[in-house]
Amino acid sequence: MEFEEYVSARGQELVRLGFTVSGDYQRAEDLAQIALMQAFRAWRKVRTADDPHNYVRRILINAYLSMTRRRSFAEAPTAEIDAERTVPDPATDIVNSDDLWRSLARLSARERVVLVLRYYQDLDDHTIADLLGIKPSSVRATASRALATLRRTRQSHRVDERLS
Repeated sequence: MEFEEYVSARGQELVRLGFTVSGDYQRAEDLAQIALMQAFRAWRKVRTADDPHNYVRRILINAYLSMTRRRSFAEAPTAEIDAERTVPDPATDIVNSDDLWRSLARLSARERVVLVLRYYQDLDDHTIADLLGIKPSSVRATASRALATLRRTRQSHRVDERLS
């Protein structure tokens, strides 16, 4: 598969993955661009990998985790997005609920990535572990902690609603 074919086939999926982990469409586009740029530089190696798409996903996830470690981002958007340029993704309606985003914001970057890869990308623990460079048991533990946090958040939200 040539690089251009890969971008045509998987580019939008990378943007969706970036949006799901970051919660920001512009950052998602940046993450996809970073991943594709790095993949292009090493395309010979990427193309011959067992699963080239997982290789590029790992690049995107590592870029996201690196971004979250920095205290500030180098780029500051100054203009509004051109409405004609953006096409709404059906997954946005599901993922974009306020409650879900507030809950996900309480998770660490790694916890959010694990949940997104597990439930949104439907990847198994071994694949997630490979993408993150950790053990499958760490994936399960991280997912368990993240889900417990989401449950606590949801329960406290219900109590707040009853008190209101």
